[in-house]
Amino acid sequence: MAAEQDPEGRAAARPLLTDLYQATMALGYWRAGRARDAAEFELFFRRCPFGGAFALAAGLRDCVRFLRAFRLRDADVQFLASVLPPDTDPAFFEHLRALDCSEVTVRALPEGSLAFPGVPLLQVSGPLLVVQLLETPLLCLVSYASLVATNAARLRLIAGPEKRLLEMGLRRAQGPDGGLTASTYSYLGGFDSSSNVLAGQLRGVPVAGTLAHSFVTSFSGSELPPDPMLVPAAGEGPGVDLAAKAQVWLERVCAHLGLGVQEPHPGERAAFVAYALAFPRAFQGLLDSYSVRRSGLPNFLAVSLALGELGYRAVGVRLDSGDLLQQAQEIRQVFRTIAAQFQVPWLESVSIAVSNNIDEEALMQLAQEGSEVNVIGIGTSVVTCPQQPSLGCVYKLVAVGGQPRMKLTEDPEKQTLPGSKAAFRLLGSDAV
Repeated sequence: MAAEQDPEGRAAARPLLTDLYQATMALGYWRAGRARDAAEFELFFRRCPFGGAFALAAGLRDCVRFLRAFRLRDADVQFLASVLPPDTDPAFFEHLRALDCSEVTVRALPEGSLAFPGVPLLQVSGPLLVVQLLETPLLCLVSYASLVATNAARLRLIAGPEKRLLEMGLRRAQGPDGGLTASTYSYLGGFDSSSNVLAGQLRGVPVAGTLAHSFVTSFSGSELPPDPMLVPAAGEGPGVDLAAKAQVWLERVCAHLGLGVQEPHPGERAAFVAYALAFPRAFQGLLDSYSVRRSGLPNFLAVSLALGELGYRAVGVRLDSGDLLQQAQEIRQVFRTIAAQFQVPWLESVSIAVSNNIDEEALMQLAQEGSEVNVIGIGTSVVTCPQQPSLGCVYKLVAVGGQPRMKLTEDPEKQTLPGSKAAFRLLGSDAV
């Protein structure tokens, strides 16, 4: 991942991003004279998510950033004083003001590595009061990050290595911080890029995006760009009226496709021309604002061929409704026949992108052998993790003062394994 530029860390990851009982326990430890007892906690999950066989460990970078910046501000301490008993010894709050994580040690699975039930993702040791206060924020930073990274990895495995996956779920995410986390860790899990600009700025995630239906439908066809002239890609010669040239190509394309020249929507064509003038080297068309076959496709071809005549190459098209697999097959065939008819071989390889509430089942269809889809945009199903909304990580005490501690409980599944541990991965003869 590219260098991150997030000097203040995650906005919500602050010491008071915690449950109140962490503060009440801290007071109890301090009052009992145990604030500095050496303790160790382990953060792990009990079952693999999504009914699968693995998870990806994620969130470590956020945890390290949080721990390095951990200090309670005066305003934080004042608020805790307002919710703790009014007769609390003021010396306790002075103790809180002096806290940091300089005596905390964290051992962790590497970011993005495979993780399995019961194996600690984090082992946190240090003064009992401090490491207790870290429980909720560390769980918050690791659980969802690991869940969405695992979800993204599953989607990548289904898609295979050749399809490009674009995360585009910011508008569906559970709030701004959830959106930033999802964009960051879907990239860690195997997605190629994200639509989230802030993830690009702060986290170095490659960003991608083109245009929406609103851009296309905002044009009626009567709008004239203030400067319709486009200089050839070589940079030599006078500018050419791209709209006029696209109109000439539209007649030829429609004749070949058996369409009337009046069928393609003029507003859609005007939108494509406007976008091509802004991005002549990265022109992409959204084809389904009106009709893919009778409007979007011929309008895209007309503008693309006009660009091609000036030395530019259209990048691709996107579909956002209907039978995506079938439409992609039909569009690719049209690209091939038009490429042969007008001797423009580059058109055959123009990228076809699809989106529209794609989940694992739909992805399996789009990734099947012979599919002509090149790019798949996934939003809701990667960001919200609808099959399992929580990884269920826990943070359990395993040792105090070098002595093992164990939770027995009434539920055998929730019993803990006492003592500090070291994890080993053994490979069989088949390297599994």
